[in-house]
Amino acid sequence: MERFSDAAVRLAGLAGMLLGWRPEEYWRATPAELAAVLGAMVPERAGAAADQGDLARLMEMFPDG
Repeated sequence: MERFSDAAVRLAGLAGMLLGWRPEEYWRATPAELAAVLGAMVPERAGAAADQGDLARLMEMFPDG
């Protein structure tokens, strides 16, 4: 089972990477605020299978270098 502190640190890193939040912004946010911001990033078709365009965008965003 993952410890809360490990999960919180991992989520802080994601908030920094995805949202540009600095650590103090992350730690001041409530769980509801973080969920609202991350939820707004989910496309309307969430849960749908990825298509070729999705794969191409991901490959552009995260090249293996």
